[in-house]
Amino acid sequence: MARITGAVCRLCRREGMKLFLKGARCDTDKCALKRREQVPGMHAYRRGKLTDYGLHLREKQKVKHYYGLLERQFRRYFKEAQRAKGNTGAALMSLLESRLDNIVHRLGFGVSRAQARQMIRHGHITVNGRRVDIPSYLCRPGDAIAVKDRPKVLERVQANLAEFKRDVPDFLQLTPGPRPEGLVVRSPGIEDVSIPVQVQLIVEFCSR
Repeated sequence: MARITGAVCRLCRREGMKLFLKGARCDTDKCALKRREQVPGMHAYRRGKLTDYGLHLREKQKVKHYYGLLERQFRRYFKEAQRAKGNTGAALMSLLESRLDNIVHRLGFGVSRAQARQMIRHGHITVNGRRVDIPSYLCRPGDAIAVKDRPKVLERVQANLAEFKRDVPDFLQLTPGPRPEGLVVRSPGIEDVSIPVQVQLIVEFCSR
C-alpha cells in the first residue's frame, strides 16, 4: 500500500488549508495549521508570488495529498479520466471519490483516509457482502459497504460515528445501527468533493 510516511501536517501548511490528514487532531487546537500558518521551511518568509506553473502544481499536489496518492497512482487515474467520455476533470474527481478508502472515510467509519485504508487492508470492510482489502477499489452505484461483525472494530466505528459527525455526501447513504452500512446511490461528481478544487488547472498541468 502506497502511503506518505513523512510529517503530514507539513502538507496542510504547504497548501495553506486543512486536508484532514490526521482525523480528529485537525479539529482541535493541536492542528499545525492553527499554530503555524506559514509554509514549512526555514526560508518561508523569502518566498515570493507563485508563478503560473506554481499555481498549477500546487492545485495538483493539493488533490494528490488530500486523497493520499503518490505521483504514479495519480497519473494513472488521470490517464483513465482522459479515456473516459465527457469532461476530463470531472471524470478524474469522480474516480478519486469512488475509491473505497475515500468512501469508508466519507461515511464516517474512519476518521481519516489513512485509518480507512488501514481498516480495509486488515479485512474489516466488505463490499456487497464480500471482503475487499484493496483501498483503491472503485465502488459503483448500488454497492453496499459494511463493517465486518468484529466487536472491537464495530466499537471503534460506532465511536467514530458518534464523536466525529461529518456530513455524508449526497452520493452516499448511511444506515446506522449495530452494524452500520453505507450504500453508493450514484456516481460521485465534482460537486461532491469536500475541498475547493480548480480542476481545470490540474488538467492543464497533467496535459503538458
